[in-house]
Amino acid sequence: MEFCRYEKKGHVVTITITRPEVMNALHPPASHELDQAWDQFAADDDAWIAVLTGEGDRAFSAGNDLKYTAEVSRLPKEQRPNLAWPKGGFGGITNRYDLFKPIIARVNGFALGGGLEMALACDIIVAAEHAELGLPEPRRGLIAGAMGVHRLPRQLPLKIAMGYMLTGRHIPAKRAAELGLVNEVVPLHELDAAVERWVEDILACAPLSVRATKEAAMRGLHLSLEEAGAQRYEWEMRRRTSEDALEGPRAFAEKRAPNWQGR
Repeated sequence: MEFCRYEKKGHVVTITITRPEVMNALHPPASHELDQAWDQFAADDDAWIAVLTGEGDRAFSAGNDLKYTAEVSRLPKEQRPNLAWPKGGFGGITNRYDLFKPIIARVNGFALGGGLEMALACDIIVAAEHAELGLPEPRRGLIAGAMGVHRLPRQLPLKIAMGYMLTGRHIPAKRAAELGLVNEVVPLHELDAAVERWVEDILACAPLSVRATKEAAMRGLHLSLEEAGAQRYEWEMRRRTSEDALEGPRAFAEKRAPNWQGR
């Protein structure tokens, strides 16, 4: 891959955007590469957790590569490349609603526009203390159309979200944590250790239980409590008949660490 890096260690996949020269902003070829990376993660039964980050210490991602967009717009129509996003949305992740494996955003700097939209599509955000988050699209004549205008008001109080979206202001990492948008903020040199703690705590849980939990939580958000409880969730059905559903109680009774198989 030219614009991202896919690394697997044990059950953990790390996907790194490798365009630091443009603060890890994405143009369509990069988004399509990332879409392939997420497809690979989703299809690998042995991959239980993903970490998404950007190369360097300046930016997680500055979002859409507007310089590339501007350059392409000057070309004759017949010479312009296809600017359509892949099926998974911006960065291959913002429109991916059926991936119930946990994803951690390792925010190592600016997460702006599409960068924040990718982070919002993750389950946990761990940020360096110098990081800034925001949806500045209106300042560029755009909107946060990769689901940012919908996810941010669901993840922050409405007035707070609207205040940031209508002004394009940045949210400092510490403030984002105070608002509940970010799970943990640490100095940059402690970022990897903090992410690793989250990874290890998730790995201590049965992977099918984690997926069943994420699926039920996400698919039940728009439903009433009664409706959410009455739904049939695919990963919960798999968990109930899995080896791990037997392994957990046995390990507890035998006072030992469980040996999760993910099946």
